[in-house]
Amino acid sequence: MGVTLRDRLDYVVGSDAAGKLAEYFGIRTVDDLLRHYPRSYVEGATKRGVDDAQAIEGEHITLVDTIGTAVARPMRRQPGRRPNEYLVITLGSGAKKVSATFFNARGLKYKLTPGTRVMLSGEVGYFKQKLQLTHPDFLILDAPGTDNFGSDSLRNIADASQRISGEVLQSEFERACYPIYPASTKVQSWDIFNCVRQVLEVLDPVPEPLPAGLLAERGLIGEDEALRAIHLAESAAQREQARERLTFDEAAGLQWALAVRRNGELSESGPPAPARTDGLAAEMLGQLPFELTAGQHEVLGVLESELAASRPMNRLLQGEVGSGKTIVALLAMLQLVDAGYQCALLAPTEVLAAQHARSIRDMLGPLALGGQLGGADNATAVALLTGSMSAAAKKQARTEIAGGRAGIVVGTHALLVDAVEFDNLGMVVVDEQHRFGVDQRDRLRAKAPDGITPHLLVMTATPIPRTVALTVYGDLETSTLRELPRGRQPIASSVIFAKEKPTWLDRAWVRIREEVTAGRQAYVVAPRIDETDEPSKPGAADEGGRTSATAVGLFDQLRAGPLSGLRLGLMHGRLAGDEKDAVMAAFRSGGVDVLVCTTVIEVGVDVPNATVMLIADADWFGISQLHQLRGRIGRGEHASLCLLVTSSGPGSKAGQRLKAVAGTLDGFALADLDLRERGEGDVLGRNQSGWRGGLKLLSLADHGEVIEAARAFCVKTWDGDRADAGLALLAEPFTDIDYLDKS
Repeated sequence: MGVTLRDRLDYVVGSDAAGKLAEYFGIRTVDDLLRHYPRSYVEGATKRGVDDAQAIEGEHITLVDTIGTAVARPMRRQPGRRPNEYLVITLGSGAKKVSATFFNARGLKYKLTPGTRVMLSGEVGYFKQKLQLTHPDFLILDAPGTDNFGSDSLRNIADASQRISGEVLQSEFERACYPIYPASTKVQSWDIFNCVRQVLEVLDPVPEPLPAGLLAERGLIGEDEALRAIHLAESAAQREQARERLTFDEAAGLQWALAVRRNGELSESGPPAPARTDGLAAEMLGQLPFELTAGQHEVLGVLESELAASRPMNRLLQGEVGSGKTIVALLAMLQLVDAGYQCALLAPTEVLAAQHARSIRDMLGPLALGGQLGGADNATAVALLTGSMSAAAKKQARTEIAGGRAGIVVGTHALLVDAVEFDNLGMVVVDEQHRFGVDQRDRLRAKAPDGITPHLLVMTATPIPRTVALTVYGDLETSTLRELPRGRQPIASSVIFAKEKPTWLDRAWVRIREEVTAGRQAYVVAPRIDETDEPSKPGAADEGGRTSATAVGLFDQLRAGPLSGLRLGLMHGRLAGDEKDAVMAAFRSGGVDVLVCTTVIEVGVDVPNATVMLIADADWFGISQLHQLRGRIGRGEHASLCLLVTSSGPGSKAGQRLKAVAGTLDGFALADLDLRERGEGDVLGRNQSGWRGGLKLLSLADHGEVIEAARAFCVKTWDGDRADAGLALLAEPFTDIDYLDKS
C-alpha cells in the first residue's frame, strides 16, 4: 500500500530525517516535501568505460573501471608543515589508459588501491595526448555492505540508491541532471533528494484537483506527472512543463483562499445603510463647489449600492495623486452617518491625519459642527485623535467618540489602543493601506458592536499593478480612479545630472526664486533628516560609496546661499507634533516660501500654491515614492515643475530609472516598472509580504496572465461548487497566512 500527499513524513522516511525537515523547513507531510521544489539543476556526467573514453577536453565524464596502478608521491614540502602526498591512479591499460590525480591524499592511498573497482567523475584534461582527471569525485564500488566510501556527491547518490533499492544501482549515476534544493548546513540538498526519491517510490497516483477541460484549454500536464517530473525529469522540456503546471496550482490555490475570505462566514454581518435623499450625503453632494468626474460618479454608485447591503463591503479604492479619492470616501462615510453609524478614517502619519480632519471639516462646513454654535440641524462632529495630542485633548476626543457625538473619527495608530471605544462603528476607511498590516485594520474593525462587521474602504494613491491588486489585495474588490479633476495643471519633470551639468543645478535654484517672486511656493526634498539618520535607500550608496543629502544640511546651505532672503521652513519626522503643525500651517498660509523636508510630506499634504519640487539625490528614492512626492505639486491653477537631481550618470541604472519617472505621469505604468525592477518582496514591504511564504514558483512580475486566468476560474467555480475539494487542497498553503486569516 502506497502513501498519499496528506501522510506524515516520519512514516515514509523515518523519524530522524522527518524531524530535521520539520525543524529546518517546516516540512511535515508528503505534500510539503514534494512542494519543496528544486531551485536549480546541475548537469549529470556522461558515463563511459575506459575503452571509449575519447572525450573532449573540458567535458564532464564518469568512468567505471578497476584500478590498475596506484602510486603515492610526496608533494613539495612547505617550511614548518608536515609533508603531504598526492596519489596518481590509472584505469585501463596501454593506449586506453586514463590517469587520475588526487592531492592531499595521505588517507586515500589506503582506499584507492590496485584491483579496486571505482567510479570517477570529473572534468577531462589531456597531458601528452593522454586523458587525465584532476582530483575527480570518486566512489568505491566494491565496498562491502552499506559502507559507501567516496566523495560527497557520488556517495550521496549511492546512499539514496541503497536506501531505495537495497543496493547501489549503476543506473543511478547515469542521470542527465540532478536537482539542487533550497537547503541548510544541517539538511543538505542530497539529503532532501534522498527523501524525495523514497517518497516518490511509494507514492500513490496523485488525484487531479483541476478539471480536464481547464488542463486541455491551458495545455497543462496532470498533477501526478508534474509533481514527479519537477524532481526527477531529466528533460528540461519536461521540467518546464511541470513548473508551468505547478505555478498554476499556486495561483489557483491563492485565488481560492481569497475567494473563501471574500465570501466567508461573516458575509451577512454588515451594517446596512441605504442611501437617503434627505441626509448629510445628499446635502454635501448638492453643495460641492465643483463637478465630480465621471469616474467619481461611477465609483460612488458602486459604493452606495454595497453600503446599502447587509454584507460588509470590502473594497480597495486606488487612484492617481489628486484623482479625488478623499471626497468619494467622505460621501461614503456620510451615507453611514445618515444611517446612525460612526466612521473611522485611519491615516499613517499625524500630518496626514490632521490634513484629512481639516479638509473634511472645510468641505462639510456647518455640517461638521454637530453640537456647536453655527452647526446645521443635522450636523455631525469630526474628531481627531493622534498620539502627540495632549492628555486633555485625547480625553475629550475619546469622550466624543464613545458617546457617539463624533460621526467621523480621523486618527493615526492612536485609534487602535484599547482605551478608544466607539458607540456604533459601521465603517472603516484606511488611507495609504501599504503603510498598515491587515492586523491593524482588523483591530479597528473589531471595535464595532457584537455581530457587526464594519464596511471597509481601503485607499491608496500608490498605483498598484494589477497582479498585486489580484493577490495581495485579492480579498478586496477594486475600484480605480484614473481621471484627474478638471482644471488640474500638468507637471513637467526633468532630471538634473549634477556632475555632468553643474550649471543646471544652479539654474534650478534660480527657477525656484522666479516662482517665489511670482507668488508661488516650492518644496525641496532630501532623503535623510541629518547625518545621524539612516539612509532611506542604502543601495544607492554603492555607486561610489557616497552618502545622500540631508534636510537639515540643505536647509542651512540654501538659506545662506542660493535661496538666501527667501522664507525657508524645515519639516521632518523628528519634529514634535506642534512644531510640524506650525510649519505646515505657515507653508499652507503662504508664510513660508520654500519647505525643505523629508518624505514626511509624501502623502496627503495639499498646498495648491506650491508649483516646484526639487528632489535632491532622487536616485535614493524608489519609483513609486518619487511619483508620490511629485503628486504634492500640480494641485492648483498653475503649471508645475518637478526636478530630479542626481550625482549618477545618465547611462547608469539609477539614471535610467529617473528618466523613466520624468518621462511619464502615468503612475500605473511606473508601478509596473517598479515591480519588474525591484521584485514583489521590496515593492510590497514587510507588512504585506507574509502571504509570499506560500508561493514557491508564482511571480507577480512574470505571471500576470496566469494570475488573471486562475482568478477567473476560481470565481466561476465558486458560483458552481463552493465545496470543490481539489481547490481546497491547493488553497491549504495559504489558509494559515496572516494576510488571509483575519476577518
